[in-house]
Amino acid sequence: MPDPNWPAVADETVRHLQALIRLDTTNPPGSELVAAEYIAGVLRAEDLEPLVLESGPGRGNVVARLKGSGEAPPILLYGHTDVVPAEPAHWTHPPFAADIADGFLWGRGALDMKGTVAQQLMVFMLLKRMGLPLRRDVILAATADEEVNGEDGFGLAWLVKHHPDLLKAEFGLTELGGYNLDFAGKTVYPIQVAEKGTCWLKVRARGRPCHGSMPHRDNAVVHLARAVDRLATRGLPYHLCAAADGFLDAASAAVGGPLGNALHLLKSPLGAEQALQGPLKEHDLNPFFVAMLHNTATPTGLAAGYKTNVIPGEAEVTIDGRTLPGFDTAAFLAELKAVMGEELEYEVTMESPPLETRHDTRLFALMADTLRRHDPQAQVLPYMMSGATDAKYMARLGVPSYGFAPVQMPRGMEFPSLFHAHDERVPVAGLAWGVQVLFEVVKAHCTEQLFG
Repeated sequence: MPDPNWPAVADETVRHLQALIRLDTTNPPGSELVAAEYIAGVLRAEDLEPLVLESGPGRGNVVARLKGSGEAPPILLYGHTDVVPAEPAHWTHPPFAADIADGFLWGRGALDMKGTVAQQLMVFMLLKRMGLPLRRDVILAATADEEVNGEDGFGLAWLVKHHPDLLKAEFGLTELGGYNLDFAGKTVYPIQVAEKGTCWLKVRARGRPCHGSMPHRDNAVVHLARAVDRLATRGLPYHLCAAADGFLDAASAAVGGPLGNALHLLKSPLGAEQALQGPLKEHDLNPFFVAMLHNTATPTGLAAGYKTNVIPGEAEVTIDGRTLPGFDTAAFLAELKAVMGEELEYEVTMESPPLETRHDTRLFALMADTLRRHDPQAQVLPYMMSGATDAKYMARLGVPSYGFAPVQMPRGMEFPSLFHAHDERVPVAGLAWGVQVLFEVVKAHCTEQLFG
């Protein structure tokens, strides 16, 4: 069977991405129904039967399925169509104009993540047009509300709760992986295999209120300040999860030399202490390495007092906690209390579990091999994201996800730096490159004879 006409595929992908960017789905309020209806219309023109599911006024999701023989379980391609707000005054090109200039398609959502949605849509249609003998169903889902509402939202969390059978699959492919980065002079392609969990909380100290002119030792502000200082000074204990282990093995082998040796040191508690306080102390990625090897608790807000001459009876710190795979909220709080103190009050305000997908699977190897075939310089690394994505909702259905949304960036331009930024844009050639990579991965995964 002949290959697709890749220049024509690139042009079509760009047209769909331009159309999606021009639909303002800024969240809040979202208004993603217009994007769901656009995608549904494109699919209907291909004689497909998508489902548009309205989860609230103006909020919409679209799900479609290509049937295979059923010899293997489905694969899910999913992404979100809402975008974060943009400030037009700070943009070179209007954020919802989808202009093409200087080799880039400019606009809010070009990378996060309407560009990926357009790629997934194109791959889905190519599979249909080519009439490939699929051994598994391919599911496409373009959903609402990833950027804001989470648990009580109108997107993937809502679909998982109300329409789980539409989404069940062996694996899901979604955002944040498959792009190139320069790492110590080497070209690396991270594939996300894990993400940290979330534990947001408020920690309170109490003391004896009194007139500010009569200082005493039971001062809530002082108690809290000392606890926060202990947290900043000591941090939380070292842990090495499978995703971090795989990243360090691959990264140290890729870069070699002194940096490779320093990365290898990170695989043990003593070695990590030596490396993070030594050769990696001033490295730009030091915060990433720390987050990869520890549960983290970052103070992000302080509140105490109401009058200069009154010692308050309560002081409070807001903490952004992030948990490694293998840790639940109780285990995280135990580590935090061991540092900050058992005598404080701990109120959890939001929590979600960490995720980890094995990177010794046939699908991961297929993604890595395909990237290397299209870029012989590629060094492929499994990695763990310190934030969170919609993959946490798919995990509730027992569906593990990989962050694999391939795009090739020009040298000197870092993919993560454009997320939620002014002048968000995607290279047209790099977007087209990614469509071909994603298609070849999905095609091979859905037509090969053996599975595992």
